[in-house]
Amino acid sequence: MPGTKTEPDEDPRPPVDPGKLRSGFSTGTAATAAALAGALILSGRPSPERVTVRLPGGRELSVAVAQASIVNSDEALAVVIKDAGDDPDVTNGAAIGALVRRRTPPGLIHILGGRGVGRITKPGLILPPGQWAINPVPRAMIRENLEPLLKERIFPGVEVEIFVENGEKLAARTLNPRLGISGGISILGTTGLVKPFSNEAYLATIESALDVARAAGTPEVIFTTGRQSEKLAIAERPDLRQESFIQMADFFGDSLKQAVERGFSSLGLAVFFGKAVKQAAGHYNTHAHKNDQDTAALADWLSAEISRDLGLQIRAALTARAALDLLRAGGRLGLTDLVARRALGQARRLAGPTPKLWMSIFDYDGSRLSHLED
Repeated sequence: MPGTKTEPDEDPRPPVDPGKLRSGFSTGTAATAAALAGALILSGRPSPERVTVRLPGGRELSVAVAQASIVNSDEALAVVIKDAGDDPDVTNGAAIGALVRRRTPPGLIHILGGRGVGRITKPGLILPPGQWAINPVPRAMIRENLEPLLKERIFPGVEVEIFVENGEKLAARTLNPRLGISGGISILGTTGLVKPFSNEAYLATIESALDVARAAGTPEVIFTTGRQSEKLAIAERPDLRQESFIQMADFFGDSLKQAVERGFSSLGLAVFFGKAVKQAAGHYNTHAHKNDQDTAALADWLSAEISRDLGLQIRAALTARAALDLLRAGGRLGLTDLVARRALGQARRLAGPTPKLWMSIFDYDGSRLSHLED
């Protein structure tokens, strides 16, 4: 299921030293900690300030409990505040809770979602439509952490209802609505921990979006680099269903390869000029902190079509956006077709011979600079 990260079209983030960033824990870990705290007080133990959660792979993590109280003789409530560390996750600081109830038959741990937790409505995700958006690993974590209490025979079985305060509002800032997860966020996590600026998390989101598009039966997907380019792409292709539009952020190479593996017959790229230049330069990942600005390469590509003076100005430009302004001032915006052609060539190299490829490049005011098909 999708992650909770979103990406803008251009690069606002400065270079970061990952070694200086603080890790956090996943929504799955938060839900597990809340469930464990609720089960502990339901079993007669004192309200805990912290609980120790067993993570996948055998590690343990101490998690603070914000609230834990008895609701009635058969039900307890606990809340944990999600801490994503230094990762820009929209669920950071969210109150993730669990209502834990005594249930039979013996040994049963029944897990369901409550307010603020999404429900799956479209095929193609790891769980089928109709299921609560609580991924298999968090479900397994909850069971593993509660099973010792059931073995103590303090109560026969439990029902765990996970909830997220303001979860529906938080979900609107993720890709959940696009992927057919309605009513709230997803409860996620594969390791239980969150690494700052995790590429793996965003790649998993892209793969989930591709799976949903494939399950929806669309033969074509359009990759954009963020919300603004996606809006422009949707305006250009109103004939396509919502699932066809996927925000790849900076993952140019990975997105194309994942799409090809899933057998899509047509792939589109709808990007602003700066990202198009990076794609044309052949960067597998187009984030600014991974690559120098490519204005020197741009000047070389255009050298046969522009004056020496303009070429020197483009070469000296600090950004591709500044280079585009130079082309505009010189009345040479039509040369963006050369950038599109080079970018499509790089896309073909990555995607192989099978899918149809096309590209639209947009100016920063939203107008289209170029559209080419390969």
